[in-house]
Amino acid sequence: MNPLGISVALGLLVGVWAQVLYNEIQLPCNSNEAEQAALVALDFLNAQHSHGYKYALNRIEDIKIVASAGGQETYILEVDLLETDCHVMDPSPVANCTVRPKILTAVEGDCDVVLKKVDNALTVAAFKCKTEESREDMCLGCSTLLPLNDTTALDLVHASLATFNNLTDNATFILVEVGRMSSQLVSGGPIYAAEYVIVEANCTDDACVPLNDAMAQRGFCTAKGLSSGHSVDCNMFATLIPVVDANSTAPAGPVVPQVVRVHADSLTHRHGLRHHKLTSLHDPDLNSFLSAESLESGEVVSVASVVPVAAADPAVATDPAAASASASASASASVEIAAVVVKREAPVPDIATSSHSHK
Repeated sequence: MNPLGISVALGLLVGVWAQVLYNEIQLPCNSNEAEQAALVALDFLNAQHSHGYKYALNRIEDIKIVASAGGQETYILEVDLLETDCHVMDPSPVANCTVRPKILTAVEGDCDVVLKKVDNALTVAAFKCKTEESREDMCLGCSTLLPLNDTTALDLVHASLATFNNLTDNATFILVEVGRMSSQLVSGGPIYAAEYVIVEANCTDDACVPLNDAMAQRGFCTAKGLSSGHSVDCNMFATLIPVVDANSTAPAGPVVPQVVRVHADSLTHRHGLRHHKLTSLHDPDLNSFLSAESLESGEVVSVASVVPVAAADPAVATDPAAASASASASASASVEIAAVVVKREAPVPDIATSSHSHK
């Protein structure tokens, strides 16, 4: 038998063997069962994403159920996600977040997720994700993303934060993370824009450390202009009442303690990354249902420590050692400080005056 014939025969044998061991059912992507599995996957993926922005479900690409001989059901799911304008430290439900339009250089996530169904409850066993920019609908003169270590844009970040601190009464804030930076070419030259997260700090002389306190104020800032002249607006995250997404599949309970990663220097992002990436790979049991596309593409993947979607005790902080494994995928040097994110109704600060209500 020639090599082609042997290959065909082996392929048929593998197919027959797989059908003996597994009973595979293809589900409609618009079915209730598919949507339920996708929401479980989305909650889980956002919980593992420790940098950058939350993601919303765009569409379900494919879903099938594989029933093993022992009766266990495994869901194989492919989903397409879109980056929102809510930072991962923002307690707002994903349903309340706005998907970033393509003209502002949207970021998309393509994820394969393996879920197990036990006692009618779905849990994520493994996943792999690719995160890419969407360059569609870009126009001449539109803003373009800059590397997260761009020195000119970082100058704007630090200068605008200093401006905000100078206009803030009884509180000083330091930089937690830069979310994204961009530039736009106008008639007078390039104009820069930046988004970043801040946290309330305790300062002695020129040394500031973030408050290791669940009640410490945290905020999301947007700045535009140059370091020499700019506008800045910072909105404080609500921080007192746990927020549970009405569409969330996570069990009701306290909000998961979040780890605040404060940049140790101004150039923490290496390799010229222009956006934060989802965790590339989590597969602790070397799950056979995940394809090897990530490895075949040459993308560097890492097995990340997984943060549970809900915690029984809000006083138990995420293990810094485990969190550092996840942080390594983002290529950022950081200092980790555990903090519980809860909700407080706080007015938006107005930097146009020196009177501020967030104290």
